[in-house]
Amino acid sequence: MSDFAAERSWRAAQSRPKLVTSRIHLVPFEEIQLSTHRRDLVKGLIPRVGLSVIWGKPKCGKSFWLFDCLMHVALGWTYRGRRVHQGPVVYCAFEGQSGLEARVEAFRLTKLDGHTGRVPFYLMPVTLSLVKDHKALIKAIQSELDGETPVAIALDTLNRSLAGSESSDEDMSAYVQATDAIREAFECAVPVVHHCGIDGSRPRGHTSLTGAADAQIEVKRDSANRVIVEVELAKDGPQGGQIVSTLEVVAVGQDEDGEEITSCVVKACDDAALTEPKSRALRPEHRLALEALDAAILDSGQRMVTVETPAGVMVAHADDWKAELYRRGVLDKDHSNPSQQFKRLWQKLAAAQLLAQRDNQFWRG
Repeated sequence: MSDFAAERSWRAAQSRPKLVTSRIHLVPFEEIQLSTHRRDLVKGLIPRVGLSVIWGKPKCGKSFWLFDCLMHVALGWTYRGRRVHQGPVVYCAFEGQSGLEARVEAFRLTKLDGHTGRVPFYLMPVTLSLVKDHKALIKAIQSELDGETPVAIALDTLNRSLAGSESSDEDMSAYVQATDAIREAFECAVPVVHHCGIDGSRPRGHTSLTGAADAQIEVKRDSANRVIVEVELAKDGPQGGQIVSTLEVVAVGQDEDGEEITSCVVKACDDAALTEPKSRALRPEHRLALEALDAAILDSGQRMVTVETPAGVMVAHADDWKAELYRRGVLDKDHSNPSQQFKRLWQKLAAAQLLAQRDNQFWRG
């Protein structure tokens, strides 16, 4: 081959389209298309793909509720009137493994009577350090599910699978990155069960966890001992709705001493299966916060005229509202993170459609 022919061959090879071998690539504007695939694992509760934080006080029923919800996903059963994306579920019980086994038996006895089909639910009963062991967990799931792809991998609890400090930005960010790796490996939902902070008003530890979450779900007990599940925050879905349940004790067997072994199953409350936010009674601090907003609007409010605000609406600036909240004792000046405390407050009121905001201006919903 002549030098000229070789040069021409080389240039032709350079001009050919290159195959994209990296996961990092650019999509031109005209090729960006809206996906109409199902976006929820459980409609309006848990996103189809992404991190969900299910949090609450100890013994509030959060693990019972998540297990019951994910069993419906594995079986393809509608959950409280909500569609599910059916598929295999992996439940990582990093603590209380024997309790989870009893929970499975209680579900089997009370809800699977007559069911003859396969149940694609898998228990992973080993305590791990997720940051160090997430690659091994991914490999084990890929191997043992033999080609099946899980739609959800639950991590219960964060505390028992985190080797570092929940309050550390570095440690919590590393944990979030480990959940990202699990999500990316299977394109699945990753619900994480987590405890509350000392004051019980938010998930415990550094906010890098909740900042990365696609959904944040609070679980609590009311005065009637009912389990209240509320979608506090959702990046791409509705917020503020509640699911109300009770826990029913079930005898599941006897131990080696002949003592009865019991567990609980989740039962829907007939009178309050689903409650929308505007029909709920306000918490005292939320009522006081709205009264403070009204006072701030009355004292220093102004009329905002933009395409995003209703015609003629009076608004209060965040600083004026916060000053009134401090004056009335709704916000604590000595709080470790007052900005975060204020943000949680107004986001809950916005989720309940009781106020709206734009560019640090707030008005009643």
